[in-house]
Amino acid sequence: MTRVVSVTSKGQATIPKDLRDKFHVGKKVLVVETKEGILLKPLSAPREDFGSLRSLFEGRRSKEILDEARAQERIEEKRLAGLLPRKRRRARD
Repeated sequence: MTRVVSVTSKGQATIPKDLRDKFHVGKKVLVVETKEGILLKPLSAPREDFGSLRSLFEGRRSKEILDEARAQERIEEKRLAGLLPRKRRRARD
């Protein structure tokens, strides 16, 4: 589908309503320069993305994940400082 739209002196163009609806264009779009020209990609609002990663973290809260990561970092820092023995590698079969 090809459309011609007007561009104002400020560089503003109106995306036809049926295309905005079809591609769920909200208040912001990403403008990408391509070989063919300009590509507009819809961006979702942060509120729409809220909780979208929840399934990846198996129901754990962000504080739990951060606490676990920080504990691992402290262990690694102690190991690097020579305060903990090096991890042993498993022998291959």
